[in-house]
Amino acid sequence: MRRLMAVAGCVTLVLAGAACNRGTGEPVVGLITKTDTNPFFVTMKHGAEQAADEQGLDLLTFAGKVDGDNEAQVQAIENLISYGAEGFLITPNDSKAIVPSLDRAHKAGMLVIALDTPVDPPDAADATFATDNYQAGKLIGEWAKAKFAKDGKQAKIAMLDLNPNQVSVDVKRDQGFLEGFGIPNGDPNRIGDENDPRIAGHDVTDGNEEGGRTAMENLLQKDSSINLVYTINEPAAAGAYQALKAAGKEKDVTIVSIDGGCPGVDNVANGVIGATSMQFPIKMAQLGIEAIAQYAKDGTKPQNTAGKDFVDTGVQLITDDPQSGVEAKDSAWGKQNCWG
Repeated sequence: MRRLMAVAGCVTLVLAGAACNRGTGEPVVGLITKTDTNPFFVTMKHGAEQAADEQGLDLLTFAGKVDGDNEAQVQAIENLISYGAEGFLITPNDSKAIVPSLDRAHKAGMLVIALDTPVDPPDAADATFATDNYQAGKLIGEWAKAKFAKDGKQAKIAMLDLNPNQVSVDVKRDQGFLEGFGIPNGDPNRIGDENDPRIAGHDVTDGNEEGGRTAMENLLQKDSSINLVYTINEPAAAGAYQALKAAGKEKDVTIVSIDGGCPGVDNVANGVIGATSMQFPIKMAQLGIEAIAQYAKDGTKPQNTAGKDFVDTGVQLITDDPQSGVEAKDSAWGKQNCWG
């Protein structure tokens, strides 16, 4: 039935602006990312394209116009259903709002794999291939705690998060950092409810440089004694650094982050970022495509990493200022393994 709908699906895809050069006879798979501009998702797309070629799959790619664009992702799933796709990978822009569309995909016999960001509830997808975001946050928290203890300094912390929506990747990184630094979390599923005098405040960045700069400016106005900055990702960290530099405070403040993109690793090497937790988006995409290929062959679904509700694709702390008791690689290793 999925194959009989391909012609109608092709018309839909043309209207949506996606390429429609089928006719290869290869099984169709999809990749739906949050945006097509963030280097993390660009790298993920490259990994998926390579894996699809290796597996003999016909890959269609889609993306939201901006971070948070659920409507575009809903339309992408409808297009893939029309095309009779075997399955797709998705980095959800709205983990809850996308679930009804995932349910429709399941009814059409498709394998649904979330990448990087779990859906809510997690079992609305067949599997999630992701960084352990809590562990990523915890690693930079442990590093910062050890550094401040060694330097004999009391921390005053700015928390530069993603957005107000309390999405899982944002919450887990934030809360993991707090645990790593030794600050009680309050509700581990919620950002901003802690009550610790070391935290100067939270602000949101939308995960980009401009947002990081604005958020840092806001928090500096609130508390000029900030000397440690947690950032949701490296673009936000770059923006925060620009705000600190403009205020003449860049040499007095330590920034930690998460991503492992090549620009971020360069910022570690240049002293802009003290430490970052590296993710592996190519691995996420490759493993996800391989899982759909296996499903297309024999119906086998992927299994989670033992003790977790997702397939853990790994995380590595990168710093040129190693701290006792915190395992890390330097920026030279980071440059050999970074993305973007």
